Amino acid sequence: MLTFYIDDIIKKALLEDINYIDVAADNLLGDDHISKAKFLAKASGVVCGIDVALRVFELLGNFKFQKYMADGDRVQQGDIIAEIEGPTKLLLKGERTALNLIQHMSGIATMTAEAADLIKGTGATVTDTRKTLPGLRALQKYAVTCGGGKNHRFNLSDAAMLKDNHIDACGSITKAVEILRSRIGHTVKIEVETRDLDEVKEALSTGCEIIMLDNMDCETMKKAVEMTDGKALLEASGNITAETIRAVAETGVDIISIGALTHSVKAFDISLKINK
Repeated sequence: MLTFYIDDIIKKALLEDINYIDVAADNLLGDDHISKAKFLAKASGVVCGIDVALRVFELLGNFKFQKYMADGDRVQQGDIIAEIEGPTKLLLKGERTALNLIQHMSGIATMTAEAADLIKGTGATVTDTRKTLPGLRALQKYAVTCGGGKNHRFNLSDAAMLKDNHIDACGSITKAVEILRSRIGHTVKIEVETRDLDEVKEALSTGCEIIMLDNMDCETMKKAVEMTDGKALLEASGNITAETIRAVAETGVDIISIGALTHSVKAFDISLKINK
């Protein structure tokens, strides 16, 4: 990711956290007070966002770093992810922002890895969605790749996805695809959301590249796979959980998209501890 993109996120977060002074740190410590600290994993999972977290301190002042892990590495509880040394006052000012970012990104990577592990051996892949937090989409989607998943479209400009509201507004799948085909360039793919097998059949007849199977049960998805016979990629979507994902993958779908990877993820437990 571009440094200026990351820096913009960090600066906004720091400005939100520090109005004009840190009442505690600025009154307790002098500029010459130096400390060492370590990022410590307090759970087992996949770490992500190390460089983003360390960049917080680079923007604040003069720090030295030692990294022991890389984004995408699996960590165990008690592992030291990285060490940092620099002005204690600035270390305390950046602590929360750095932890917020690395914990959130590691949570996404860990949840993605768990989903990817559950469908190993099938032909399906796990992807994210556009259900991301405003301003953090690139970080969140990067974290998905660190967990072994793939990215869905980044934004509305990447591909044409016809969801139920598009289709209902146009009158039919066929009409919507025909209008799009007459106006978009040859490099743009079309994905159609379908709600039942009749809509799958209609979508298939349009020659669209991807068909989404929205909130269908596994038996219906198996029939959709047979009906499609490889003529389009099939994406399963809607309320897919750790308990159901394996059965969904075994229907033969190509893609399983999970919005919860980015909109409902639990932060991964990491602490920043100053050496006594």
